[in-house]
Amino acid sequence: MTTALVATQGRDRSAAGGFLVAGMVLASLTEAIASTVLSLGRGDIIGDTYATPDEFAWLDIGYTAPKLIGFMAAACLMNRVNPRSLVIGSTLVMGVACAIAAITDRLDLLVLLRVMQGFSGGILLVGGQAVIFLAYPRSHQPILQALFAMGSVVAPATIAPALQGWLLDSQSWTWIFFSIVPVALAAAGLLLIADSPMHAKTTHHPFDWFGFALISVTLFCFTYVFSQGSRWDWFEEPRILWLTVIGTATLLAFLGQQVMAEGQGLLDFTLFKSEDFSFAFIVSFVAGAALFGSAFLIPSFAVSVLAFTPTDAGLLLLPSGVLFIGALLIAAFLMQARRVPPIATVPFGILMIMVAMWMLSGSTIDSGADDMMPAILLRGLGLGFLFLSITLIAFGRLDDQNLPSGIGLFNTGRQLGGLIGVAGLQTLIDHNVAANVAVLGANVTAGIPAVSERLSTTTALLAARGMDPVAAGRAATSLLGRAVTGQSTVIAFDTAFNAVALLFVIAAPVLVAIKIGLTRFTRLRAAQLSLKPTGFPRLDAHASDMIPSQQSLVASKVRIDENQRQAPATEDARLPV
Repeated sequence: MTTALVATQGRDRSAAGGFLVAGMVLASLTEAIASTVLSLGRGDIIGDTYATPDEFAWLDIGYTAPKLIGFMAAACLMNRVNPRSLVIGSTLVMGVACAIAAITDRLDLLVLLRVMQGFSGGILLVGGQAVIFLAYPRSHQPILQALFAMGSVVAPATIAPALQGWLLDSQSWTWIFFSIVPVALAAAGLLLIADSPMHAKTTHHPFDWFGFALISVTLFCFTYVFSQGSRWDWFEEPRILWLTVIGTATLLAFLGQQVMAEGQGLLDFTLFKSEDFSFAFIVSFVAGAALFGSAFLIPSFAVSVLAFTPTDAGLLLLPSGVLFIGALLIAAFLMQARRVPPIATVPFGILMIMVAMWMLSGSTIDSGADDMMPAILLRGLGLGFLFLSITLIAFGRLDDQNLPSGIGLFNTGRQLGGLIGVAGLQTLIDHNVAANVAVLGANVTAGIPAVSERLSTTTALLAARGMDPVAAGRAATSLLGRAVTGQSTVIAFDTAFNAVALLFVIAAPVLVAIKIGLTRFTRLRAAQLSLKPTGFPRLDAHASDMIPSQQSLVASKVRIDENQRQAPATEDARLPV
């Protein structure tokens, strides 16, 4: 059971409440920068730490796996520690770990620091979002969650790559970690002076250490498999196969242990009694694959194919952040001021992302930022409409007791969806590059007139610049081979862009069918619950003694009583906006 929150009194509660939201947004921003540090700084960090690719992989795994574990453990920790204090502590741990990471090049210490960053990042994301939900009325959540999404979703997708690219080109990768320190201190300072809800003491069950160990092993195994499977050709490597088996076995053991715990474990099964949460949890995997997959594809294409610098690659996504934020605010206005249901904007978000990925699939080796920008801007607009909607759908009907557990589970689904999406796209690109090289290479032979003409022209140009004729001929052949590889890579990326678009083409009708099925199941269960015996006269026992109007009155009373037991806690004590 999660701690209930009660607002404190203060003379300027609106201003102090604003500090709370600003502090939570800045805290989420520290995680956004730390989580994406390896996307552009990979080569620089490998060079300075003298790490092999296998050793460097632990910097990524050592962050992602503890972050997922933090998502799962956050709700139980919030039950034992003041939620605001928990977020402040996690933010300061993040800041300290990043400060130390900026002044060391020891790989083993960096891995340990990444573990600290990942776990604290998972805790502060769940804790920050939960505190905002618990501190303010549900009617104000659209705009508040849009603001929180700017730090937790928009920043890692658009702002952080631009900042990191500039720091890599102008300074070094250590400055990326340094940049987190002042943000963490500012977030902690704002949260310390904020008028935040205080937690009311409640009884709680012992921490489920056995379940925590099982889910930790599961998430570590799956993180390693999804992040490294493509490098090792998946199950061709025994290590990947065994980790998959171990992860699956511990997941099944965890689920079984949680069922036997009967509500005393880490996993709150009552979450899935909510039709909306169940639907949003499934959507979170698809949304995570789209967000992280597209965020991986666009900079990778720019750097590997178009030869962009880290700064240019980071700036490529920055303009889409403006439309991302704009879409979040528009959606928040529609939902909060116009009472538009959150589900209404989901189709627009899906359609925009599909069209954007389809447009990017037409990119060539001669494409530039101007050619890709319309699709990138449309992607940002679609993500804004999609993510706020599924957030409000997932948590809008949860009560205050299981809300933190729901937020943690939802974020776990989104992160795992992102890992699966990126792993699938990496595998698709690798296999397509090899296949395309084989197909194109088979059609580029010396006997074809166009090929012979290109080789002759290139050889003559190189010889005219002073190169030996024999060396010029070899160089021309090498350049032609590089051109074939380049075109093969372009085709592979275009296929990957199309794959993201097709993901929604396939997923959309499946999700609609799931939504319809969940709705029908919920109605059937509600009908069954209305017939269960309560403290009021049973309809079946006394039906013959009551006139129809009395039967209707008793049935209505039963439904009212059932709804009151499931209704969330009152919002009277929450902070004003």
